[in-house]
Amino acid sequence: MALLECKNISLAYEGKTIVSELNFKVEKGDYLCIVGENGSGKTTLMKTLVGLKTPSDGKIIFGDGLSQKNIGYLPQQSGFQKDFPATVREIVMSGFLGKCGLRPYYTKEEKKKASENMEKLSVTDLAGACYRELSGGQQQRVLLARALCAAGDMLLLDEPVAGLDPKVSVEMYSLIEKLNKEEKITVIMISHDIYSAIKYSSHILHIGHTPLFFGKTEDYTASDVGRVFVDFSKKEEDTNE
Repeated sequence: MALLECKNISLAYEGKTIVSELNFKVEKGDYLCIVGENGSGKTTLMKTLVGLKTPSDGKIIFGDGLSQKNIGYLPQQSGFQKDFPATVREIVMSGFLGKCGLRPYYTKEEKKKASENMEKLSVTDLAGACYRELSGGQQQRVLLARALCAAGDMLLLDEPVAGLDPKVSVEMYSLIEKLNKEEKITVIMISHDIYSAIKYSSHILHIGHTPLFFGKTEDYTASDVGRVFVDFSKKEEDTNE
């Protein structure tokens, strides 16, 4: 059984349907990139997968013990979040809050896992630092460590390199790839960077008002919709230079 399956999903935003009859599966160990034009419903889909929104039609099926409560989620940062006055350790530990229920403390195992995740993301030496005083790249590492504390087998990442410089972006992509390949964490990531999506992902979901493509990355690059989107992205990039 797939780790996650969407069957005939329809999504609405402000009462207007933006995605219809969406079907796709995510198997354990996949690295799925969600691409599409602005306003195509990528973030709405991701919020639906973690239970922050409800599909207007269709259903989401979780397998292999996965549930929305143990999916690690890294949303796009708001200005308020970037200025949050807490220490790095406090931010990372907050990833366990969904599992605590009414328990008013963190367990020894949770504290150990938080330390391990901070080590993986190279933010251990920042444990006592104030989050809002960190660079953008450091903040994203901290939030990724937090998401790992919430994660069982899956990470959902909404534009994790948005606003980062090219060097830091490459470092972030490398960290995510390592988590996928070495830690066997299943990754679903929204990306506007089609070239990085193609480089790192195992599968591509290209969405619009109606589903455009879902399948392996190599099949996407050979498809008509894939070639058109890559060419369009290149022209936009050239225009903005």
